Amino acid sequence: MVIKKYLANSMNEAMTRIRRELGSDAVIISQRKVRKNGIKGFFSKGMIEVTAAVESNVNTNKSKTVDTVEIFKRALNGRNELSINEKNIQNKEYKQEKLFKEVHELKSMINNIVVNQYASQNKEHDDIHSELKDILIQNDISEVFIDKIIDKVAKMDEEMDDISKAKIVIEDMIKINDDDLNGIVVLVGPTGVGKTTTIAKLAGKLSLIEKKKVGLITIDTYRIGAVEQLKTYADIMNIPFRVVFTINDIENAVKELENCDVIIIDTTGRSSKNKMQISELRAFLERLNIDNVNLVISCTTKNKDIDIIVDGYDVLNYNSIIITKLDETSTYGSILNILLKTDKPLSYIATGQNVPDDIKKIDKKYISELILGVEELC
Repeated sequence: MVIKKYLANSMNEAMTRIRRELGSDAVIISQRKVRKNGIKGFFSKGMIEVTAAVESNVNTNKSKTVDTVEIFKRALNGRNELSINEKNIQNKEYKQEKLFKEVHELKSMINNIVVNQYASQNKEHDDIHSELKDILIQNDISEVFIDKIIDKVAKMDEEMDDISKAKIVIEDMIKINDDDLNGIVVLVGPTGVGKTTTIAKLAGKLSLIEKKKVGLITIDTYRIGAVEQLKTYADIMNIPFRVVFTINDIENAVKELENCDVIIIDTTGRSSKNKMQISELRAFLERLNIDNVNLVISCTTKNKDIDIIVDGYDVLNYNSIIITKLDETSTYGSILNILLKTDKPLSYIATGQNVPDDIKKIDKKYISELILGVEELC
């Protein structure tokens, strides 16, 4: 009989090592949670100590067979040394067969215990998976991210409910851009996401609240009324405003506003599937060597469309995300989908049509609660 102890991070890891070293006939004798010795062990994640056993090759020698069974019984029951070297054994073959039968019965019993234990653990995991998955699905989180969240929640040892664990997991998955806006700032994104209104909100927030000198430039001369809309906002806030029709005019417009703390540039909404239009927009940005480009996406965007937008605008090297129209939906899982698919930090959210009030920065805690439906839109 071979008996070995294994120290592993999880039961799955221990089982893999046991099968590899002892084979598929190995049985689990015991398992317990342990921590490393010393002060480091106090702060480290708990581990699992698993004791496993496997029968060695059958030997007709009586003493070897008897010793094997005796060791196995002692490991299971913690009994004192069992004397089985009885004298006057009249039928050695009968005794040996009886002993092996007892071992087989004990092995079957242990296997049943292990199977039932795993069934209980799997049921508990399935319950977590089912309950938490329902909540994540209801909040429109992409399936691939649902699986990642549930997997990380299942591995947490903290004593708290699943939603609290999920909040921690989500906070750890997303990034926030807390930097103040300065220099040249460009907003890009598909049509209909509210770029122009968002620019008006940012301009109002920066000029009226933060008392910065702001200038506005638009290159959106394709959409009817776009220039007039932004010009109206600029006049109300007494902000200098320039319109750019060609790529050669962009440098002059920026130069005319060089005394401003912040210059915000509005761009034409482009279909992310139209590579020619995206290339034209890229030429404008490269002309100015801009490194503060914000991709604007609506919170109402479908998951499949998020993928298309993210891939299409990737050539513009945007470095931050603004998510709009949170007031037009009741679920906010798309926030997580957008941030994880772009792998970029969130700079602002837009929560309505009021200029400049309905744009704000928020922290990770609020975002995670909003995504899970724990917090309502403020």
